[in-house]
Amino acid sequence: MNIKDMPKAELHLHLDGSVRFKTALEILGDIKKEDMTVKNDCIDLNEYLTKFDIPTKILQTKENLERVAYELALDLKAENVIYAEIRFAPMKHLLNGLIPEEVIESVLKGLKKVDIKTNLILCLMRGDSFDNNLKVVTLALKYLGKGVCALDLAGAEGIYPTSDYKELFMIAKDNNIPFTIHAGEAAGSESIREALSFGAKRIGHGIRCIEDKALIEELKEKNILLEICPTSNVQTKVVNNYERHPIYELYKKGVLVSVNTDNRTVSNITLTDEYQKLLDCFSFTLEDLKMMNIYAINGAFISEKEKKELIQKIK
Repeated sequence: MNIKDMPKAELHLHLDGSVRFKTALEILGDIKKEDMTVKNDCIDLNEYLTKFDIPTKILQTKENLERVAYELALDLKAENVIYAEIRFAPMKHLLNGLIPEEVIESVLKGLKKVDIKTNLILCLMRGDSFDNNLKVVTLALKYLGKGVCALDLAGAEGIYPTSDYKELFMIAKDNNIPFTIHAGEAAGSESIREALSFGAKRIGHGIRCIEDKALIEELKEKNILLEICPTSNVQTKVVNNYERHPIYELYKKGVLVSVNTDNRTVSNITLTDEYQKLLDCFSFTLEDLKMMNIYAINGAFISEKEKKELIQKIK
């Protein structure tokens, strides 16, 4: 089977990290691709995060938010992605006077223009104020089941520990809002343990669990899905090179793993390219890729009925 034609699911995908360069150039003018895309000599996650400066400038109007969401949906459909959860931080898009509801509704409007099943995950931001993050929890509750499916915690994990955000996730849990948390990327296994203690059903990245045998067993027992983004992990120096990425070892140990791009533009990667890299570097088969897509669908923040329909497409 042609990998591009394979039905796929993507659960860890940032809207602002996936703005087409051509679109950014058209809107802003004098920019270079390296302003939005990391090079191989990227130092760490903190440097990687600087590539979001230009997309943040762009995503401050309803028109631009709608356009970028629409174009991302088109890009996903072109790769036969049959389901995607797209995440972003609504509070980052208020610099030109928009209110958070306008931001969310503009993104949803863009996504709905394309015949592809999508949902939004709203990101709390490490380092942002408690009040701002609480607003995001409130927004998730308001739009839950209306285009929004969950919450996330994103940002500089090495600087702002996961433990600082316990109260916010307790509020989310009390309101039955599902959530995933970026953990076990820039910080170690303790970050993952904190996320699990809050009640996270999935972990964004999570590959530092490889350092902790007991944690691997806990992930398996609780059926926790890892949203793994191999190329991004290499670029942020969580792993030294692609061949040493733990995704194959984790998969063989029985951990539920899914394959994701993280940021299509920042990482200069497509989901098809990511799959091909996995086939080239490890002993994965097409059946393994199919199984990881089934894991992804089973871990998606959607109904059991929707999961069954999508899994049938993958099978």
